Amino acid sequence: MKVVSTNIGKSVEINYHGQIEKTGMYKYAVDQAIFLGKEDVVKDAVIDRRYHGGADKACYWYSEKHYTFWKDKFPNLDWNYGMFGENLTISDLDEGDIKIGDVFQIGNARVQVTQPRQPCYKLNYRFDCNSMVRRFIDAGFPGVYIRVIEEGEVRQGDELILLERREESLSIREVYNLLYESSKDRLKLEKALSDPALATSCKRDLRK
Repeated sequence: MKVVSTNIGKSVEINYHGQIEKTGMYKYAVDQAIFLGKEDVVKDAVIDRRYHGGADKACYWYSEKHYTFWKDKFPNLDWNYGMFGENLTISDLDEGDIKIGDVFQIGNARVQVTQPRQPCYKLNYRFDCNSMVRRFIDAGFPGVYIRVIEEGEVRQGDELILLERREESLSIREVYNLLYESSKDRLKLEKALSDPALATSCKRDLRK
C-alpha cells in the first residue's frame, strides 16, 4: 500500500435542508506533505469534534480502488481525491486485510488502526444524494481511522510498512459488519469490546 494523494480541507458552509452548517468534509489533494498530529492533521479543518478528530480519529484513510466502484455509481460528479473526506488516499487498501490495532510506519509517522468510518448525513450533501449514507453503509467500503503514536510528515508515494499486528484482532470489515448487521456474532462482538486498540466511541456504539 502506498499514499496516492494527501488531502486537506477548509471549513465550508453548506445549506442542508434550510439550515446553514459548517463542514470540513470538502478535502482536496495538495502537492506537499501533510503533518499527522496527535489530534488531527495540521492545517486541516475539523469542525464537529464530537465525531471527528481526536486521539482515536486523528486521520482518515480511504482506498483508491474504491473510487472505481463509486465513479460508476456517480458518473456525472466532478471527481477528485478527498471526495470521501479522507486525508490520505491509499492504493490497494482492503478493509478485510487491515486489523484493529495494526501499527504502521508511514512517512516518518507511526500510527495505529482504531476503527472503520461510520458515515454521517453530510456525506449525502457531498454527493448530492439523499441515500448516500445508506449506499455507503451497504457498499462495505468504510475506510480506516487511525491514532498517531509518533507524529510526522506523510507525502505522496510513501509506503505503508506494517510494524505490529495481533493476529487475533478483528479486521476493519469485521468490526464494520458488527456495527451495521442486524444479527451480531456474539463471539466477535465480545472480542471487539475487549480489544484495547478499538476506539472508545466505536465500543460505545457496539454496546448499543
